[in-house]
Amino acid sequence: YEEVLYEGYGAGGVAVMCECLTDKRNRTAPELRKIFEAAGGQLGSTGCVNWMFKAKGAFSIEADKSDEDALMEIALEAGADDVVAEGDCFEITSDVASFIAVKNALAEKEIETISGELAMLPDTLVKVDADRARKILKAIDNFEDNEDVQNVYANADIPEEVLAELDSQ
Repeated sequence: YEEVLYEGYGAGGVAVMCECLTDKRNRTAPELRKIFEAAGGQLGSTGCVNWMFKAKGAFSIEADKSDEDALMEIALEAGADDVVAEGDCFEITSDVASFIAVKNALAEKEIETISGELAMLPDTLVKVDADRARKILKAIDNFEDNEDVQNVYANADIPEEVLAELDSQ
């Protein structure tokens, strides 16, 4: 098996990266190309969108599990870059080198995380409307259903009201 990063653009110019673990590139590339094209996008060349993403540590914590000021102090002292309130969660980001220190600091203070992972986070986001959001979310589901795809990253900024509208359908 080999690790392969496929990059391209989805509907509305949204950058998409798929981290794959495959034993046959000749099978995986056409399958992903088909998903990109069905969603109104296209598979790109190596490096076409990778520059828009940075490897980061990312943690999510339910807002009712910790006080924002206390959480910020713990996370920043452990080396986190930022703590942001996002709806009913706190999102903590760190550089890759500080990921374990932040994880350990949260565990030491018994702060339960929803998730904690190393991820590729976009530098900028592309706002999308409901129609493009549907296409992008469907494409992401199709990528994730592919057995070779390990992770999918996109820089789509889907407004909360669009997500709520899509959830109600």
